[in-house]
Amino acid sequence: MTARRAPARGRGPRPGAPARGRGQRGTTPIRHDVASRARALGGEQVEGRHAVRELLLAGTRRTREVIMASDLDPAPIIDDIIDLADENKVRIREVGRNKFESMARTDAPQGILALAAPLREHELDELVTPDARGNPPFLLLLDGVTDPGNLGALLRTAECAGVTGVILPRHRAAHVTPTVTKSAAGAIEHLRMATVPGLAGALTTLSARNVWTVGLDTAASTSLFDLTLADSAVALVLGAEGAGLSKLVRQRCDVLVSIPLRGRLNSLNVSVAGALACFEVTRRRV
Repeated sequence: MTARRAPARGRGPRPGAPARGRGQRGTTPIRHDVASRARALGGEQVEGRHAVRELLLAGTRRTREVIMASDLDPAPIIDDIIDLADENKVRIREVGRNKFESMARTDAPQGILALAAPLREHELDELVTPDARGNPPFLLLLDGVTDPGNLGALLRTAECAGVTGVILPRHRAAHVTPTVTKSAAGAIEHLRMATVPGLAGALTTLSARNVWTVGLDTAASTSLFDLTLADSAVALVLGAEGAGLSKLVRQRCDVLVSIPLRGRLNSLNVSVAGALACFEVTRRRV
């Protein structure tokens, strides 16, 4: 594996280089400005049967109400939702189809939505520590992904691949809308997520915390499949639909890798590229 740029001052050796005491360098403190932060993750309206069931199953935040269209056909998953709501003492309200459609914010909510407390937004420094099993951080950073469907698909992939934290820019990016909750199919209940003023600054912080930052870039000469640091503390960085990584974010990444393409098209959808990258890291960690 080749790195895109030279190590920053004080950074430890790259994998395969002689040991230089990576843990000996100091860390940069993470600034907190909780009072002024706009807690903008969202997630208060959850739509779709799988997403609502997972919300009730996880129990990580309070569910205020489950709303169902009155003309739903019987289905096992609906029975599960009713039983879970009853166990958790959550009110179920049936409304007519027209009323339900006026409340829904997605094209296909499957006749069920729930109103819940907002998602908890984590601090960046919470995401750079080992998980409960002692595994090093495996983070996903999204640089300006604006399509809610893509964001939801990426969050679902991230949860399934064992990502320990997701970092989103606070501005000019999708957060957790009802469309995202439906596409994520419950993944948001299990992922730790943080928003930051800018990803470039977050990358600097991660480097100071011994997290290798790996940007996915179609022009990179190093293949994703040659990545040898996946079993370390690592953060994958994915760019926006079409535009890819922004210039400053690309410059701040420790390593740039690309997915080898053999067809005539020169790019993949960001959610597909993210799935390949996440599971390549997972494969090397097994």
